[in-house]
Amino acid sequence: MIKPIELVIFDCDGVLVDSERIAARVQVALGVQLGWPLTVDEVVDRFIGRSHAAIREQVAARLGEDTAATWSDRFERLHREAVDAELTPVEGLPEALDALTVPTCVASSGSHDKMRHTLGRTGLYERFAGRIFSATEVSRGKPAPDLFLHAARHMGVDPAACVVVEDSRPGVRAARAAGMRALGYAGGLTPAERLEGAGTTVFYDMRELPKLVAER
Repeated sequence: MIKPIELVIFDCDGVLVDSERIAARVQVALGVQLGWPLTVDEVVDRFIGRSHAAIREQVAARLGEDTAATWSDRFERLHREAVDAELTPVEGLPEALDALTVPTCVASSGSHDKMRHTLGRTGLYERFAGRIFSATEVSRGKPAPDLFLHAARHMGVDPAACVVVEDSRPGVRAARAAGMRALGYAGGLTPAERLEGAGTTVFYDMRELPKLVAER
């Protein structure tokens, strides 16, 4: 028997805040500057949904540790500046949160400092304060299930009663590996076909989220 949903676990970037477009733009610019030209699609495929440490490992393998350190430092500065200038919540997200009737939390590949910044800039931080989990708290980031299982354990909910809202391929893979249902948001940069799979419903408008959760 399928358990009713008791917890909605949100990714942060690209699901709560419209930051993935900013991140992809900055990564493409850094690639040009530092010797690894990347298209937006390549950035989505390689970087979106992965932790800061995992991205740095990829850059180091390609360009060496020194360049990876430079890349990382520049990304943090440029991303922060762009977030301060232009970040907004994902369209329809505030209305969706208002309509949800089950508990929620955040489980993101980003650091707590990054989430305090992005969620704070968009007025969302207080809506999740005390229920925010980062990949820095677990040994393996997405697509491993560790972070989502960590969040469910701290929230006191069986993984089988959780649904994850994700916008990246590593994210939906992590949800499946955790034994959770997944809602793949395809209104951002990741193509719908990269989110599809067992136990996953793909959707395009955050305003649909409360109805989709109720139907799980």
